[in-house]
Amino acid sequence: MLANYRRLFAVPHVLPLLAWSLAARFYTPGLMIAVTFLVEGWTGSYTLAGLVAGAFTLGMALVGPLRGRMADRGGTDRLVLVCGMVFSVGLLGLVLLPAQLWWLSLPLALGTGLFGTPANQIVRALWPRLTHGPERQAIYAAEATAQELLFVFSPILTAGVVAFAGARWALVLLSVVALLGSVGFALGLRRAGVTGPAPTDEGAAGEASGGSRRSLLRSPALVALFLMCLLMVSGIMGVDLVIVAWANELGAPQYVMVLASVWALGSLVGGAIAGGLRGRPRLVRRCFGSALGVAVLVPFVPPVTELPTPLLVAPLLFLSGMALAPTLAAVMGRLGDLAPARRRAEAFGWMSTALGVGGAVAGPLSGGLIDLMGVAGGVGGAAVLVLVSALLSLLVPEPRPESDEGAGGPTVEEVESVLEAPPVHGAASGAEAASTPDEPR
Repeated sequence: MLANYRRLFAVPHVLPLLAWSLAARFYTPGLMIAVTFLVEGWTGSYTLAGLVAGAFTLGMALVGPLRGRMADRGGTDRLVLVCGMVFSVGLLGLVLLPAQLWWLSLPLALGTGLFGTPANQIVRALWPRLTHGPERQAIYAAEATAQELLFVFSPILTAGVVAFAGARWALVLLSVVALLGSVGFALGLRRAGVTGPAPTDEGAAGEASGGSRRSLLRSPALVALFLMCLLMVSGIMGVDLVIVAWANELGAPQYVMVLASVWALGSLVGGAIAGGLRGRPRLVRRCFGSALGVAVLVPFVPPVTELPTPLLVAPLLFLSGMALAPTLAAVMGRLGDLAPARRRAEAFGWMSTALGVGGAVAGPLSGGLIDLMGVAGGVGGAAVLVLVSALLSLLVPEPRPESDEGAGGPTVEEVESVLEAPPVHGAASGAEAASTPDEPR
């Protein structure tokens, strides 16, 4: 199982790029905690704090495709540096804002979010350029697994600084981390010599024919992947919110850290195993496995079952989590295979936008279901969202075999067929209907 990882990390520049890209986005999971505590301290309202935190997310989601197109043209090191510097200055501006001018935090958060790090979409677009075959699948699994670590350690570090020094100092820390991570990632891109456009022939051919200027949203396969991401992250974040609501009902907030950590640990283990497996991942199987993992939780939560302690559901949460990182790795790998090589960063930008929208939808949707039907209603709604995402995976075609055997990306004919394909219906042709996960968080 370790053979894939040994070969992968022997590829020049892969390990430094992965490490620095994670450092550049380390602040993301902890940002909502620091902002919530800061704005709630100013206003005494969690609703207003949620609006400001949501403004950051909205800003990041709005510019995903635009920054992707900028990255596809080259100069990714400059793009990362500019975004890192402006974002850090924006966080410091929020720190220095007087409490009586709290309302200025809304436009400031939105503007700062527009410069959130593009490290995730840039590095995911690079993996097909640097790796092939089993190594490519291993790097997507390794990234999805390592990203789970961010969702464990970033909130812990941020919450610790908030507890001991206050929310302002937590934002100062995140500002410094964001800047240092951006500088390190930009230098890593320069050392690897991958700051320019992807050196593929189909980019020039597509541009000559005008195909490269067509919207990626005209590809049914890519749209299906984007919708899958939106629904999947809504379901996953819905389970996170259910855990919080369940612990809150019991008046025992300590259960949140335990259950959320168990779920994240399951994802870590599942991702590590998936990265060591040989062969192309089966996207449909992994997606339905994720849906099943969420659905099996429904009979064991209130009001369906009143357990003596929520800790009894921890083993099921661990098994459920084992499907998350592998599914996200498979989705990212398939997107890297199907997106035109010269537009991969743009494709992953659309994926970031879908994830942001899904996260924004998860809060009110899950909250409403919990209010109406209790904790079980929230879990059931999350299961339905992940199930619909799995059904959409049936519409995503398999990449051609050569995409796993060393080709840097799709052929010219493949790019044109993806961008010009007609809408997918129930009985699609072979390339469109073949059956077959990055964040997540």
